[in-house]
Amino acid sequence: MAAQKGLPEPPPIGTSALPAGTFAGTSVFVTGGGTGLGKAIASEFGRLGADLVIASRKPEHLEAGREAAGALGARVLGVTCDIRDADQVNLAFEEATEAFGLPTVLINNAAANFPVPAEDMSPNAWRTVVDITLNGTFFCSREFARRHMAAGTAGSIVNVGASYAWTGGPGFAHSAAAKAGVKNMVETLAVEWGPYGIAVNGLVPGLFPHEDMTADIRGNLDRTSEKDPCQPALRVGRLQELGWAATFLASPYARFISGHTLVVDGANWQRRTLTNAPVVTVREQMGRGPFDPSPAAK
Repeated sequence: MAAQKGLPEPPPIGTSALPAGTFAGTSVFVTGGGTGLGKAIASEFGRLGADLVIASRKPEHLEAGREAAGALGARVLGVTCDIRDADQVNLAFEEATEAFGLPTVLINNAAANFPVPAEDMSPNAWRTVVDITLNGTFFCSREFARRHMAAGTAGSIVNVGASYAWTGGPGFAHSAAAKAGVKNMVETLAVEWGPYGIAVNGLVPGLFPHEDMTADIRGNLDRTSEKDPCQPALRVGRLQELGWAATFLASPYARFISGHTLVVDGANWQRRTLTNAPVVTVREQMGRGPFDPSPAAK
């Protein structure tokens, strides 16, 4: 019997999935585009000729995004923006439009997330994650759409989601609920804004390890077994694969695709087993002790 190999490796970083210059003369606005998955997505648009607008609250993230884009020869603008504030979103789009013209593509990538058992979650933790992930995505989408409607121009929005929008996310109740709202927003806004020439799609990444993962999420991964054998593909995702999917969804070659959410995870979210493994509580999986309801423990 031949050895199991899983899904083949993709072409190397730097290879483009679309014709050179596909996004030349356009600008792409990426929230959270200075780190991790957002930076990988922005890089692929930059390789295809786009001018990049990277929005983030943190100056160090903006600098990292500028460096990555500059290395590709792309023009890039970093804008400081807290997407929870609609006024700041408005100002960020003003800066973007002044620099490169009205962005043609919006990538709603910015989100907040950290693992915590629901019973330990503070009201502030819940509000923060929902405010950034769900409300921020809506504020950016609304600003983008209103400007294109006023100008009479077409555009494309891609919302970065998560597969637990369908399945639920033990340990991530705040993020799973917010991402479910983001997925629903894709389907709702695609119908509302399609007549104005605005496509709205979703993009769901599987496991794409990267250097910018937060310490708590990295710790959760470190407590699991080796990652590749845990995936049906027998490997994790490569960052350029997510970037290729995003550029396709926003490209002229996908203009009749709207209201769709594309999952890029090697079928991991659809995995089922013949027998059920013993249930292990979220607390145990996170290495936490028994629940303590005392005020000092909150």
